[in-house]
Amino acid sequence: MSVIEVRGLRKSFGKLEVLRGIDLTVEAGERIAIIGGSGCGKSVFLRCLELLEIPNAGQIFIDGQELTAQGVDIDKIRRSMGMVWQRFNLFTHMNVMKNLTVAPIKLLGMTPDAARQRAMELLAQVGLTSKADSYPEFLSGGQQQRIAICRSLMMNPKVILFDEPTSALDPTMVGEVLAVIRMLAKQDLTMIIVTHEMNFAREVATRILFFADGTIYEQGTPAQIFDAPQRPKTVAFIHKQKYFSFEIDERAFDLPKMQGGIQTFAEKYGLSVRRTNRLQLCCEELIYAMLDNACGDDVKISLDVTYSEVDGNIEIDFTCAGKPYNPLDKTFDDLDEENLGATILHNLAQNFTHEYSGGVNRIRFKLV
Repeated sequence: MSVIEVRGLRKSFGKLEVLRGIDLTVEAGERIAIIGGSGCGKSVFLRCLELLEIPNAGQIFIDGQELTAQGVDIDKIRRSMGMVWQRFNLFTHMNVMKNLTVAPIKLLGMTPDAARQRAMELLAQVGLTSKADSYPEFLSGGQQQRIAICRSLMMNPKVILFDEPTSALDPTMVGEVLAVIRMLAKQDLTMIIVTHEMNFAREVATRILFFADGTIYEQGTPAQIFDAPQRPKTVAFIHKQKYFSFEIDERAFDLPKMQGGIQTFAEKYGLSVRRTNRLQLCCEELIYAMLDNACGDDVKISLDVTYSEVDGNIEIDFTCAGKPYNPLDKTFDDLDEENLGATILHNLAQNFTHEYSGGVNRIRFKLV
């Protein structure tokens, strides 16, 4: 039996539809990482799983029981899930031991001695037995988050939900929390983790969900998502790709506007002056080469520049309607002073390809 099953989950805030029909089945022992851009609904989805946000439509089953059914004991079903928040949410008026033992004593009927013994076992696993009598205000952020994880484990949950558990931490403390989650992964605990730590997601998860457009846009194994994503928005997110586009529909186009747009794009993403100048020069020469040799009276040119923050590559994808023409069909031996534009393109373009189909030239290359 699946631990979690979600059918047609929808959630809106006013006119803003955040989740648009999520379907998901989580099997016991799975470790699912949810990734995606800000505002894509990752955290809202987790909150819906505990009915901390009430869905507008859909069903949620936890360990075979429908959480969204009328008249169910929501609190009882929730006990099957642990939740670790961005903010630690420890009870500030209780010491660590009390934070860990109050819920299992009151809700699970554990004896104080049994609860304390279990708490000490968990504190030993995360290296914090010496903090059993400390209050949260005297703990670092990393220590508080480790205690929060222990508190979830005290309830013997079927699954633990992590909502960006390291986002509120100083960078020096991130590693200690991720180490605890890795330890839990080795114990085959079922987990759903919303995270922006891509390397961590790759290491720990058995399945990656990429959220976009209010849906599970793409999913697969870590290797499939991180090494060979199939859909455009997944590719852009994984490779941290940034885009600049410019359309030309007349010969007397606004060259300063295009070059200014490239300059703004380059400054925003930290391109060097040298690379910026090369990009501007390359685009200008390519456009004029195609205007002179391919375009008729009806000018239709599209320029798309992609910059990858991961590897620093700049790729140019250029389309131009008209006659077939390849500005790089000459070899270096054929170039002369009259072919200055082609010489510049030869010097600046690598992995160059040219295709002609349906009356449109398509040119792709990477900027050197």
